[in-house]
Amino acid sequence: MKMKTALASTKIWAVIPAAGSGNRFSKTQLKQYQKIQNKTVLEHSVDAIFQLPLEGCVLAVHEHDTEIQKIQFNVPEKIHLCVGGAERVNSVLNALYYLSEIATLDDWVLVHDAARPCVHKESLINLMNEVYLHSSSAILATPVRDTLKKTTANNIDHTVPRDNLWQAQTPQMAQLGRLIEALEQGLTHQRSITDEASALEAMGESVRVVTGRADNIKITYPEDLNFANLVLSARQKDRV
Repeated sequence: MKMKTALASTKIWAVIPAAGSGNRFSKTQLKQYQKIQNKTVLEHSVDAIFQLPLEGCVLAVHEHDTEIQKIQFNVPEKIHLCVGGAERVNSVLNALYYLSEIATLDDWVLVHDAARPCVHKESLINLMNEVYLHSSSAILATPVRDTLKKTTANNIDHTVPRDNLWQAQTPQMAQLGRLIEALEQGLTHQRSITDEASALEAMGESVRVVTGRADNIKITYPEDLNFANLVLSARQKDRV
């Protein structure tokens, strides 16, 4: 699948918040630096988004992070580092502030999870084409497949209808200036900002949903590394 010509001329950047501790994965090990096929999860995630012609990528890392200095990225000249914040939203906003010094507020930015190494090139292109066609923010997501239960004290209260329910993924894409404004407003009004789309929604911004793939998993638990390894190995075989 080819990228539309007009979109290809638009400046697109990426932001990856990588300062979190990921306590659900481990109390002592950072999931973004775990190895899959001799590369860290973070390297795979960076490589994945650079399947697109990005201007650059800002990584928001912990101020005392020493592991990041050990990584030799494939495109080091396009990698920028900034200090992350206490929460994901703070890290993203710090990276956006950094980006605003080297990009214009009309440029587009992809925000991607550091621990989501399996996003497919076709999904990325579909996302950007949707943004181009509708001049709108957009996210990757998958329709909810399983039956959802609302519980009270571990007892089922009721079944939640899954019609029109989607499970959000990353990347999530918006114009740089609008995203900064949305996150700043969210923090000012003490809103719960679970992802970039939630901040944009609260500001009244239209956010489109682009169907992603189920194998665009986020590394949350140790066993997720095995699944990510299977996905990446299968893709390598397909290229042979």
